[in-house]
Amino acid sequence: MKDLAIRMDNHPGALAAVGEALARAGVNIEGGGGFVCSGGTAEAHFLFTNGIAAQEALEEAGIQVLAVRDVLIQSLDPDRPGELGKLARAMAEAGVNIEVAYTIQQNRLVLVVNDPVRGKSATDAWNRARSAR
Repeated sequence: MKDLAIRMDNHPGALAAVGEALARAGVNIEGGGGFVCSGGTAEAHFLFTNGIAAQEALEEAGIQVLAVRDVLIQSLDPDRPGELGKLARAMAEAGVNIEVAYTIQQNRLVLVVNDPVRGKSATDAWNRARSAR
């Protein structure tokens, strides 16, 4: 899975253009979100199974792809309050910075981090500790 960071103009129809470009290429969005930034632009992060196809479709439509990055996907238990804080603390203690976070189906959290290898190690350790409780 890949996270694509996308820059768009902040005006009606900008998100529609993203969706239409992906649809023409037969590329499905697995999750994500967008935010208005200063300066009249918006930035979105979307999750794709095929990041290359998504990038090509967007760039062909003139939509700026800022980055294509690997992600960590972590299941959170909705019946355990504080899971996000505990996971984020484990990442921080491992020296891993969470740069982007958003949820997708089935209480799964998508994380884009500055160090995916250390991030994976930290989430694996957190999962082991959580299972032992």
